[in-house]
Amino acid sequence: MAAMSPLGIGATPIGANAAYGIGPAVAATTRKAGAMSNPKARAAAEDFEAVFLNSMVTQMMTKVDGEGPFGGSQASGVWRSFLVNEYSKSFAKAGGIGLAQHVYDTLIAQQEMKAK
Repeated sequence: MAAMSPLGIGATPIGANAAYGIGPAVAATTRKAGAMSNPKARAAAEDFEAVFLNSMVTQMMTKVDGEGPFGGSQASGVWRSFLVNEYSKSFAKAGGIGLAQHVYDTLIAQQEMKAK
């Protein structure tokens, strides 16, 4: 049985696509050797990956406690959340785990289907 693409069921791009201003005109954007050439779609994809990474790193940090910069005070909890947020953004911008490229490809494919 062949895998069914979620794009094959006529998904209409809404939500994040609209929030980032990615409309049917994106269909004119060409993919250049796997590069993310549309800046709005690239930003949306990197933001999505950063949120995903933030969730993962936050879960990893839940049991970190003790001496040093991750001590048990309330202030360290706030500092830790800022640190995790910046780590996540930095990881995503540097290529992350490859999720942004897949999200970008899906955004572009949805826009191409919408334009047809």
